[in-house]
Amino acid sequence: MINIKENKELNTLNHSCAHLLAQAIKHLYPHAKFWVGPVIEDGFYYDMDLGDDKLTEEDLPKIEKEMKKISKDGKKIIRHELKRDEALEMFKDDEYKIDLINNMDDNTVISCYSQGDFTDLCRGPHVDSVKELKFFKLLKVSGAYWKADANNKMLQRVYGICFKEEKDLNEYLEFLEEAKRRDHKKLGRELDLFMMSEYGPGFPFFLPKGMILRNELENFWYQEHTKEGYQFIKTPIMLNKELWELSGHWFNYRENMYTSEIDDKTFAIKPMNCPGGMLVYKNSLHSYKDLPLRIGELGQVHRHEASGALNGLFRVRTFTQDDAHIFMREDQIEEEVIRLINFIDRIYKIFNLTYTIELSTRPEEKYIGDIEIWNKSEKALEDACKKAGHECKINPGDGAFYGPKLDFHIKDSLGRVWQCGTIQLDMNLPERFDLTYVDSDGSKKRPVMLHRVIYGSIERFIGILIEHYAGAFPLWLAPVGINIIPVNLEHHLDYANELKKVFDENNIRCEVDDRNEKLGYKMRDSQMRKIPYTLVIGDNEKNSKTVNYRLYGKDETKEIKIDEFISMIQKQIKEKK
Repeated sequence: MINIKENKELNTLNHSCAHLLAQAIKHLYPHAKFWVGPVIEDGFYYDMDLGDDKLTEEDLPKIEKEMKKISKDGKKIIRHELKRDEALEMFKDDEYKIDLINNMDDNTVISCYSQGDFTDLCRGPHVDSVKELKFFKLLKVSGAYWKADANNKMLQRVYGICFKEEKDLNEYLEFLEEAKRRDHKKLGRELDLFMMSEYGPGFPFFLPKGMILRNELENFWYQEHTKEGYQFIKTPIMLNKELWELSGHWFNYRENMYTSEIDDKTFAIKPMNCPGGMLVYKNSLHSYKDLPLRIGELGQVHRHEASGALNGLFRVRTFTQDDAHIFMREDQIEEEVIRLINFIDRIYKIFNLTYTIELSTRPEEKYIGDIEIWNKSEKALEDACKKAGHECKINPGDGAFYGPKLDFHIKDSLGRVWQCGTIQLDMNLPERFDLTYVDSDGSKKRPVMLHRVIYGSIERFIGILIEHYAGAFPLWLAPVGINIIPVNLEHHLDYANELKKVFDENNIRCEVDDRNEKLGYKMRDSQMRKIPYTLVIGDNEKNSKTVNYRLYGKDETKEIKIDEFISMIQKQIKEKK
């Protein structure tokens, strides 16, 4: 999937199309005023104030029609450079443009672009003429606060996308349709995996089948981490404000934290697991021989997210981080990061997920610690990444407030990119919490710490997997692996139940469909539920003690002895095919 923001030609094309959208809006809604219309990874948007007029999805074809009319007119797009007083005079009746101009640096070149009867402030660049803007589509309408501040007026935001060739636009629209079919919110309902309730916006409920999927992911997590030498803990969900002040979260993350009063003291529900991990480390003495010390926790955290940002399992207010904190000597950093990168690589390959790595460096503001420590930490991560055989792209200023990080951006089966795994190097929290170990010479030394996740959060990773697999999970993850359908309930149900008992004894998840429905209906329903194996049990199977199976998504069936079938299934589960 192409990143339009990073493609120079498509970036220019989409930025020009944003102005085409604004011009069409101005024709249809003469009172319209505009804020900004930037290019984003998947197209562009424009924020606008339409007064009392409210746009809906049904209005988009009308706007597109006007855009096409303007495009056919073929006006040139002309750049003008303005002095500040000229710009203020030109946009004197537009408070949004006045605000933009007043917030520009004195040395900024103020420019605007004109196309026919429409002029807008813009740095550019743009295409030469509106006639180059032929293959576009408006995608959706949403609300957006002016300057992203909830205290400001709500503007209307229209999203769109533009391509140079018609085939590219058609391919992208087909991709969007496929993405809709894979929508984890839709499939989550259809497959009975999870639900949301108005009584807890942003707080997901996992249903029985969803809990099977979740438990398999968690069990796999524990098994693989045990192989890697991790120990496991569970820390409290609510801790005293003083702890969050010590960690720095209270001053850097307070607006996202939920708080409560207990015994006249302020407590906060944890937004991150790290401070609890620090207390666990401090609970006992440590020798240099103990390091690296790998401590894992599936810890539930809570973060206050704006209601408009909530999105199924992708953006919630409570989630479980597959956290780990690794304490080590400074000379162990490179080896441990390399080992961790290889570990993450092994996990992602199980799910057939490819990835790229970004190194996020020190934020411009809201960071703790000395710049010298930050520079040293950033170099250590970059060197380890290269020695592990991976390139890393630099993402300036996007590190956590306590340290730089390596972010793992996975790519799903549709080519979409998701940020999941993270390795964060932290020399600051061990200092703040006065963590020490006894070195070989008997002196006290400060450990270095890694924060890391692989799934990112259990909830979000489940949402990604639902869409990655389109709900058709591999056998080891599928809530129901086998659906047994007796042809005739009177004659074949007993044998179907015998098979279920055998599968249960072999830890193979299965169901018997004993509904009084036609065979064809049950077969279609089994496919709609995306169950990996459907067994049809009739006279032949009952008499020969065999099973007749059909794979999800296939038409052909195959008859096989029961013990052969069980061996085949167990092998697939063990190998996580």
